[in-house]
Amino acid sequence: MKQLNCSIGVLAYNEAANIEKLLNSLTSQKLDKVNIKEIIVVSSASTDGTNEIVEKFSENNENVKPIVEDERRGKSAAINTFIKAAGSEILVIESGDTIPASNTIEQMITPFFDEKIGMTGGRPTPENDPDSFIGYSVNLLWNLHHKMAMISPKLGEMVAFRKIFEEIPPESAVDEASIEAIIKDNDLILKYVPEAIIYNKGPENISDFIKQRRRIETGHLWLKENQKYSVTSQNKDILLKLTWEELKKNPLKILNLFGTACLELYSRLLGWYDFKIKKKNPFKWDIAHSTKNLE
Repeated sequence: MKQLNCSIGVLAYNEAANIEKLLNSLTSQKLDKVNIKEIIVVSSASTDGTNEIVEKFSENNENVKPIVEDERRGKSAAINTFIKAAGSEILVIESGDTIPASNTIEQMITPFFDEKIGMTGGRPTPENDPDSFIGYSVNLLWNLHHKMAMISPKLGEMVAFRKIFEEIPPESAVDEASIEAIIKDNDLILKYVPEAIIYNKGPENISDFIKQRRRIETGHLWLKENQKYSVTSQNKDILLKLTWEELKKNPLKILNLFGTACLELYSRLLGWYDFKIKKKNPFKWDIAHSTKNLE
């Protein structure tokens, strides 16, 4: 049976709380038509024991290969380090603070049997408690992300792509979107794979929520100006339509929905201010610490 080989790049900065759980998940994936050739962990200036955990794990898993960078140059620069080191034609990138379900790699890679497919992405699923306000907000945004991606693929948190380029712009703060732009420029297809689940953890307080959403908005404005590309979540018509559908489905959550909309709008305004007025591009962003340590 023909198999597709892939290389997985894990991008880490102080991920000691989650990195071993992530590597255990990746090395125990249920595979049939896919072969994981290597798992390359790019750890950039980690000081919390991440490097030691990865090194010890690699001693008993020969396809796990650590790359330690002394300087933190941003996630996109770390992705470029991975691309240069990877030996497969299909690459996967995953943040060190996520965990894939047991069949996620198989689900994300098998679409590449179709040579028109250039990039795939799975469905991020947050662990946050939806009964709290911030937990509701995080779950709402990722649910809207899912619905938008079903209309027009917007891929994030964990993606796979063909190795048809040498690097992405190292100053991009929205790395997956930058890859989307390159793939589409090469007339290849983006494919959203909702069956490929990636567990993540959103912010657990308002401060971290705003910090994360502000940075993402700034990154998307940079992307639009520098790569002439806009992701689906920047389409206000689709966003308003899906938000209205959410309100009709859960009218009793109107206060939470309104509060989330206000936070999102405020964060986007701050992101606009950062990019347009302060000329800021947060490709080396401050960590939202409450997003770490998945169960």
